[in-house]
Amino acid sequence: MAQTLKLTQKLTGQMTHEPSRVSNDSEITVPDTDLPQYAGHPVRFLMRYARNRAFPHVMVFGFVGLAVSCAVFSSSSIRHLVDTMNQHKAGTSVRPVWIAVIWLAGIIAVDNLSWRVAGWYAAKTFVAVTGDVRRDLFRYLTGHSTGYFSDRMPAALAARISTAGNASFTLESLLAWNILPPCLNVLLSIGLMISVSPLMGSVITALAFTLAALMFRMARGGKKLHSSYAGSAANIDGEMQDVVGNLPLVRTFGMLGFERTRLAGLLDSEMAVRGVSLRNMEILRLVHAVLTAILTAGLLVWIVWLWQVGAATVGDVVMVVSLGFMILHGTRDLAVALVETVQHTARLGETLSTILIPHEMHDRADARDFPTPPKGEVSFQDVVFHYPTGPNVLEHFNLHVAPGTRVGLVGRSGSGKSTVLALLQRQRYVQDGAVMIDGVNILDLSEKALRGCMSVVPQDVSLLRRSVMDNIRYGTPGASDDDVRAAAEAAECTDFIMALPEGFATEVGDRGVKLSGGQRQRLAIARAFLRNAPILILDEATSALDSESEHHIQEALHRLMQGRTVIAVAHRLSTLKDFDRIVVMQKGKIVEDGSPSELERRDGPYREFLELQAFDIPDL
Repeated sequence: MAQTLKLTQKLTGQMTHEPSRVSNDSEITVPDTDLPQYAGHPVRFLMRYARNRAFPHVMVFGFVGLAVSCAVFSSSSIRHLVDTMNQHKAGTSVRPVWIAVIWLAGIIAVDNLSWRVAGWYAAKTFVAVTGDVRRDLFRYLTGHSTGYFSDRMPAALAARISTAGNASFTLESLLAWNILPPCLNVLLSIGLMISVSPLMGSVITALAFTLAALMFRMARGGKKLHSSYAGSAANIDGEMQDVVGNLPLVRTFGMLGFERTRLAGLLDSEMAVRGVSLRNMEILRLVHAVLTAILTAGLLVWIVWLWQVGAATVGDVVMVVSLGFMILHGTRDLAVALVETVQHTARLGETLSTILIPHEMHDRADARDFPTPPKGEVSFQDVVFHYPTGPNVLEHFNLHVAPGTRVGLVGRSGSGKSTVLALLQRQRYVQDGAVMIDGVNILDLSEKALRGCMSVVPQDVSLLRRSVMDNIRYGTPGASDDDVRAAAEAAECTDFIMALPEGFATEVGDRGVKLSGGQRQRLAIARAFLRNAPILILDEATSALDSESEHHIQEALHRLMQGRTVIAVAHRLSTLKDFDRIVVMQKGKIVEDGSPSELERRDGPYREFLELQAFDIPDL
């Protein structure tokens, strides 16, 4: 016992000193950046990352352009070689022929090496952009308010970020390997054709641009289909993760068959949307195939006719035929790539439209830290608050909590207790009035300063799928292993932790499923010990626990509360008997305020609650 007390004193200290500081980015809310302007504009969004990595992108697309140019001009070199061979018969001076051969071989070598250089840069650059996209979207997503996530499926949001990263990589790859090459092929090929016949080049130019415009219009027509499929696919991923994450609940109620049938129905709907999307692609490809076949056949007939009338050489025929096939394959590849590009652009756009909506809650541009280490004074000043679609929950609410005092909030469900805690943590914004800590409006504080001055022990403890050590250290990443062990000892966690297979290195499972409710609660208390913040928020920290677990947790909480400002919501009034004040709330207003003993002697709601609990009648 003496050792535990010593450890507690080490962790709590005198609350006049500065609380633990957090230096990592995880404590800093990402402010509103330029990202919202890209919602619904996936091309501009990708250009943002291309500009950030300008040089390697220039190298990729520059060398792709060089490779394509060499491939196209190799046709001109072949024409030159054929015409030179016709002019210099075997056995005569063939030096010009070998010069033409060397020139053609050099072009082929540059062509191949250029592709490899472009691929070398792309292998790093495109992957890096994927990481940038996912990192920025995750940072922005985690800056949204609690209300944003309550209206959406978190698993589907996570799936969308992965989709955005994959779509970004695919789009850049398509642009480098499947769009830019055929575009340059067509343009350069047309230029060479003009050198043979200006009329032929002009006609081919007009037909090529007409075909490109038609393909682009048809591709854009399927954008809504592709976007609809992207949304359906993301929701399916979210639904599957939701069921898998709650599989014990599903099994308990015998709903496996129901969930399988439900998911099968959702998959049928998704596959139907995808089928329509794919059929749209095939229609576009069919139209392109027919038109390019007709165009190429006409081109071949035209150049052979020019040769027949003496207006073109054999080399010209060879070059135009090879260019014709180049245009055929190029426009075919471009059509396929264009459809795929529209698909992936729609997927990326759907993600951006979902995630990049403006943040409801964020640091102000002039957000600041506390001028001095916070002492823990809390004040609600004439606060008015209501949820988006409802009446006022708090009506001109006033509450002052002096530093180092313990205040319990009690009242029936819906009286506003949890709302008070949410407003103090800036999970919601007040419509009128102010919430103050040490005389500073919490709206003026940076996220880091606000979170750094408080610890929370909730009813439903959140644990990550990491080790016990990592979960206790969470929120105070700079803490040493010895500090973590000291916090665990103070929270009476050491015995059960050391009984785990790997002690502090044991992974707790998804949301702490490998631990009991009481064990998870004690880990949350150890986390609060380690954080050493001046304000402690207890939100039903001992409800739904067995008597033995509650006893251990009450002892740990008693040590944790020493020297701190404590605001607690509790249904079990016995847990508040040693508090300095009890605040009784009804319909968003304070109807009683005093010490537990004082309110117990007074006729009023608190005494009624005590009597109801004495008969084990739940009314809170």
